Amino acid sequence: MTFRAPVRDLALSLQTAGHPALVGQAFPDLDEDTVIAVLEAAGAFVESELAPLNRKGDQVGARFENGVVSAAPGFAQAYQAFVAGGWNSLSADPEHGGQGLTKAMELAVFEMVHAANMAFGLCPMLTQGAIEALDLHGTERQKRLVLPKLVSGEWTGTMNLTEPQAGSDLAAVTTRADPDGEGGYRLHGQKIFITWGDHDAAENICHLVLARLPDSPPGVKGISLFLATKRLVEDDGQLGVANDLRAGSIEHKLGIHGSPTCVMLFEGARAELVGEVNNGIAHMFVMMNAARLQVGVQGVAIAERAFQQALAFSQERKQGRAAWGADGSIYGHPDVRRTLLLMKAKIEAARAICLTTGVCADLARLAPTEAERTTARQRQELLTPIAKAWSTDIGVEVASLGVQVHGGMGFIEETGAAQHYRDARIAPIYEGTNGIQAIDLVGRKVAMEGGAVMDALCAEMHATVADLKASAGLEAVGARLDAGIAALERATDWLLQNKGPNALSAATPYLKLAGDVIGGWMLARQALATAGAADDWSKSKTALARLYSGQVLAQAPGLADGVMDGAGDLESVSAQALGAY
Repeated sequence: MTFRAPVRDLALSLQTAGHPALVGQAFPDLDEDTVIAVLEAAGAFVESELAPLNRKGDQVGARFENGVVSAAPGFAQAYQAFVAGGWNSLSADPEHGGQGLTKAMELAVFEMVHAANMAFGLCPMLTQGAIEALDLHGTERQKRLVLPKLVSGEWTGTMNLTEPQAGSDLAAVTTRADPDGEGGYRLHGQKIFITWGDHDAAENICHLVLARLPDSPPGVKGISLFLATKRLVEDDGQLGVANDLRAGSIEHKLGIHGSPTCVMLFEGARAELVGEVNNGIAHMFVMMNAARLQVGVQGVAIAERAFQQALAFSQERKQGRAAWGADGSIYGHPDVRRTLLLMKAKIEAARAICLTTGVCADLARLAPTEAERTTARQRQELLTPIAKAWSTDIGVEVASLGVQVHGGMGFIEETGAAQHYRDARIAPIYEGTNGIQAIDLVGRKVAMEGGAVMDALCAEMHATVADLKASAGLEAVGARLDAGIAALERATDWLLQNKGPNALSAATPYLKLAGDVIGGWMLARQALATAGAADDWSKSKTALARLYSGQVLAQAPGLADGVMDGAGDLESVSAQALGAY
């Protein structure tokens, strides 16, 4: 099935996220025509270069032979084309060779990359995080010799956190960094689940590694961040000999087979400190937060790919007597049509949340006043765990519905629907599981400024309700959004008053409630933005908002009740119920 880049949908999502104002304010040399041109060019690239490799990447995958990791067939050549097209450097600082475009535009482009070929997109995605970390915390040498190569894409970046005994609990990291007496360090240890940890698509790989100095305190306060490159980088920028690090193996996974997930062995590898000693977790969080938003975009992307395939299949598959249409396709069955529309509505809601978070990230850096930058940063921090967790849950849900639309053929590998479902399943797990995102939302983000950041978001959503109730065809959407916001406010107040284990046990349902309501608000804004236009695409935005409000927003009051009522006695109830087994 041919992938079609959703350029028009992306442009509308950027528009309603506030991107045009950002462009006019902070990017005077960038106009909306250029934004569209960039999206169209990116769409053409991923359709022609990346999408055709997706199936081969799944069927053949990356290879590990005689200690050497090779990318899936065609991936190395496609990566070179990606770099040559400038797609790796969109939002990076021009001082380091970047194009200086908005982070939101980069996210929109990467959505198309991930939708075309999610396994491929992981390679440049991790490099973007390494760029941000070194830009903020790198030494002068690292910024001069390494950062420009990462920006250009000539070199790629990785994130080395996880160890066999240390997954989400980074306090358990044991990789050791011994001073070498020459101002550098030697790394000793093993890291696992390292995405694109080794490959043959670029001439050097830059590993950002969490490790401990011999005299560091225990726990997360004793972890530092180091840079170790596959080949050593000389002071003149030339590549030297191979470093003492290697891939010990690659994992055999449920999905994303084209992405080499490596066990990395550091056997006295030369390394440089990044940032401050014992402050590695804070420095690495720059990379992790960038990756979390990108993974949210991955959820949107794989959902879009699954939706497109399901839609095409439904219009071709003849089965039974359809209620609508004369061609006999299952597209004429009302429940199939409803399923497809709900898939599309959730995709657009998740896309809007992610791109709005991207616009907030841009404004947090570039808004004209400190007060505006602070407001944008707080909104970004609030939305990031929702963007990551809610959007990746939507990715799995929509990919599963895509299999369902295919029926039995969806369970057969040859249709390709199963690949999307398998690929989607990793996104709620890596870069901080969705349970961790929910805990972050409830434990830190909702409580910011005593709840004022969430209050401000709810107030902004309430303002949209008035516009909806005054717009023909959207009155019911306004009423359901109003009730959904009230439910979110009620659950938020309860959380702020009930901290500790009770709040944590309600974290995941609360995050779902927040995503459902904010996503409905995003769809409502798109419906308002396109109201009155006569073309089918514009009319579809009202249809999506109406369906979503009826099938998702309508459930918000009950979900809020579940947040509050289902948490208090969870410890004792779970002990009884699970203890019985």
